[in-house]
Amino acid sequence: MNGNNILAISSIVIKELYRRKDFYVLFILTVLITVLAGSANFFNDPRIVGWLKELSLTLIWLSSLVIAINTAARQIPAERESRTIFPLLAKPVTRADVMAGKFLGCWLACGIALLVFYLFFGIVVSAKGGRLFTGDLVLAVWLHWMLLGMVIALSLWGSLLFTSVAANVTICFVIVVGLLFIGFHLGKVARQQPEPFQTIVMIVYNILPQFGFFDTRQMLIHGSHLKIVPVLLATLYAWAYTAFFLTGGWLAFRRRALN
Repeated sequence: MNGNNILAISSIVIKELYRRKDFYVLFILTVLITVLAGSANFFNDPRIVGWLKELSLTLIWLSSLVIAINTAARQIPAERESRTIFPLLAKPVTRADVMAGKFLGCWLACGIALLVFYLFFGIVVSAKGGRLFTGDLVLAVWLHWMLLGMVIALSLWGSLLFTSVAANVTICFVIVVGLLFIGFHLGKVARQQPEPFQTIVMIVYNILPQFGFFDTRQMLIHGSHLKIVPVLLATLYAWAYTAFFLTGGWLAFRRRALN
């Protein structure tokens, strides 16, 4: 792989994302909903700050997933439909360069979007008199970004497996949201099953990526501190799955005809 080619492709992806309206629409909706909810006076209930944190973080997570999946899912199909993939690969650019560049561009663009979203979150919490530790917020943003790396790699792979962008977006969103919000319950269900179903379900549970490892919303809401060692382990875990998904996407890209 050529680093210059990867950086050139990724810069194009970043510019493309911020020319589109997806990020701006989702950010404005998040701001409006949060501000309207925060302006309501629920009889001076002291729990309003915690409730506002939960609402804002939920909107940020959903918005970031929509941006990541949509952005990654249309990268290669758009190149094929506009036939720009042919002159791109006619240059000394390999398919591995294209995959790596598309991934890096989507990941960096989503990272920039996350910084904007979490900056707004910090402003809202501070305005309501809530406490928010800078170190914990930085680690939470980092874990969120690591999760988006896995999601982007999965969506890129899906764009080479499914025939339409809409199908890929829908399937990826269902998989990610399902694993994120109910993935942990699969282990509990497995332990209640008789053998050999218990073993089979536990194997499936351990193979699937545990997106819930990266969900720090409750810790930010309740002011719990994040520890650096689990964050580092989660980072290595994310890199491993990201590499696996990207390798699968690269192999699918190599075997797929461009016509």
